[in-house]
Amino acid sequence: MEAAGTLERGLAVLRVLADDPGRPMAATDLVRATGLARSAVDRVLATLTHLGYLRLDGREVRLAPRLMELGEAYLAGGGLRDALSPPAARLAEELDESVSLAVPDGEGVRFIAQFTRRRTMSVAFRVGDLLPAGRCAAGLALLDPAAPWAVDDQLVEPGLVAVAVPVRDPDGRAVGAVSVVSHTSRHTADGLRAYALPRLRATVTEMETALARPPLTAHRDAGPGGGPDGGLDGGPAGGVDRSRVAKQELGAGYLQSLARGLAVMVALGRPGGATLADASRATGQPRATVRRAVQALERLGYVAARGTRFVLLPKVLELGYAHLSGLPFRAVVQPHLNDLVARVHESASVAVLSGEDIVYLARRPTRRIMSVDITVGTRFPAYATSMGRVLLADLPEERLDAIAVKPLSSHTIATTAELKTVVRQVAADGYALVDQELEEGVRSLAVPIRDGSGRVVAAVNVATHASRATPADLVRDILPELRETAARMAADLAYVHGPAWNGDLREVVRLGR
Repeated sequence: MEAAGTLERGLAVLRVLADDPGRPMAATDLVRATGLARSAVDRVLATLTHLGYLRLDGREVRLAPRLMELGEAYLAGGGLRDALSPPAARLAEELDESVSLAVPDGEGVRFIAQFTRRRTMSVAFRVGDLLPAGRCAAGLALLDPAAPWAVDDQLVEPGLVAVAVPVRDPDGRAVGAVSVVSHTSRHTADGLRAYALPRLRATVTEMETALARPPLTAHRDAGPGGGPDGGLDGGPAGGVDRSRVAKQELGAGYLQSLARGLAVMVALGRPGGATLADASRATGQPRATVRRAVQALERLGYVAARGTRFVLLPKVLELGYAHLSGLPFRAVVQPHLNDLVARVHESASVAVLSGEDIVYLARRPTRRIMSVDITVGTRFPAYATSMGRVLLADLPEERLDAIAVKPLSSHTIATTAELKTVVRQVAADGYALVDQELEEGVRSLAVPIRDGSGRVVAAVNVATHASRATPADLVRDILPELRETAARMAADLAYVHGPAWNGDLREVVRLGR
């Protein structure tokens, strides 16, 4: 590995971390696993942490949700996920069975989309997971180009049965497979084939019609080395090579060529791939620099040439996508809460709305003799809490009429009409400050966490004792920190759950995750 280029070394570190993401790893573990010198590992970790792809938790290194943008580049650029997902989702609904989309990847198949049914015995595959082609229905359907369909009768796991049909592009190549997956408690393998195959074939015909349509091109952010003002379609401004600025700020510890190479990887994520000139414009990098990065990515199996264009390959998903896409809500927001508490030295929490209450889903208390004692799962009336008011402010005003307000302290608002007035002000201000209304002596400040459509789907707050901070202190000192934290949480949740992730929160509350 020492003889490899900087980009290869950086990707080697990511692969080791992605191979066993649940195992705590320190820099010394990565030295042993990669064969790299400690100094090289330290510089790789510093660069990837600066890019937001890794988090350092003391001595331990963990994958961060932003790393998913590499896999997203492949999924968006490949075009199959976006074209095939709508009919696959409808098929899952019609059959009331789980449906998977997979593509060939070396000697295996890799999942690019999952539409599962929630049952006691449910499919646990994740987007990005790789299975041996000969051990699953999707792989069997792709191994034999002439096969009209294939059945998996408990090959991968006892009790699991599946039937799959290959999906062909306009040239007749089998580019993927769609599977209907069930359990022997519901169907035998032959019974599932008889039940699902007719509708499955009709869905595949619909999918192949969708693949025959010209792909839509869309601008993508150039990633860690580029910027939003220069797209792959050749906007007038061109991309900005931000790695230069980072190099100037961070000095020798920052590996500019690693950041540039990862930016090129993201830049190739467009339907039909990108030329060297496209990637150069998108990232703001010289064409020769882009060429070197593309050649390295080709050697490693992440990129393939298609004429003068270069496309990302499914192997990109091995870089932590499966693990990160399965992160529960609490695991996404907790590191940001920890960082917030370390900065402001007060307790912080995240909650969602459940009926007329808030439910605490994540929390980080501060260490003090006198502190606010709340645990995950605690419920409080929304009207008397800062997070509750932030969440109520995004509801239609008529929803507030049904809330019964009663005093919880001498400071609590007294009527529903007063609540409506306060909530309107919260919506205008973008934050809520509650001064001893839930409990004497407790002050809290909260801001919303929004999804990609702008909906308020959760809230984050800081709570303190009234003796330690005045309301003005909280607004001056804590509000900017809260807003920054909420933005980072929203960005990570969008990577993990998609831009509009509000629908997942019902399950988050039910499971208490």
